Amino acid sequence: MGPLTVGAAALGAGLLAALFVGYRRGDTAAVVNTAAAVVLVLVPPALTATVAAGAEPTRLAALTFWVALAGLLHALGMLGRYESVWWWDHLTHTLSAALAAALLYAAALVAGVGAAAALTVAGVVVLGVLWEVGELIAREVAERYDIEPVLVHYGRRDTALDLVFDAVGAVLVVALDLRLFVPVVEWLSTVA
Repeated sequence: MGPLTVGAAALGAGLLAALFVGYRRGDTAAVVNTAAAVVLVLVPPALTATVAAGAEPTRLAALTFWVALAGLLHALGMLGRYESVWWWDHLTHTLSAALAAALLYAAALVAGVGAAAALTVAGVVVLGVLWEVGELIAREVAERYDIEPVLVHYGRRDTALDLVFDAVGAVLVVALDLRLFVPVVEWLSTVA
């Protein structure tokens, strides 16, 4: 078992602990968001188990680690870090956007898209806008049914900053020409 696998397992344990804390507090938003992160962390290992032949275990371990790290940071944010640490939201948006960018960039490179960098940055910004719209919808639904929203909207300034840090994460990936997940996308394209 490599260090990325051990790290992902430790982060997964942290996610389960955050899930327990959210449950004990009766914090529906923290529970829903953390449970979603746990499910996402299980996707790369499930891919390996489903189609073991030709898998890229090292790259999938890196993907699992990155998903687990982003998920745990978001879960900790939902448990109070977003309110108590001014830069926490910026960190989670940058890291999550960089993860999405690394996957989009890999897919664009494998597909042979000529403007892979521009497509990646634009794609991440579009995903960021969709996320922000999701936050607004979650707030509206929660207000309408008088329930706790599962996503929290903090206002226009926060939305603008979230999109800026989404773009920062994407630009970092393309500026560094991060091709970490190209083998994973190539492998997935052969098994799909």
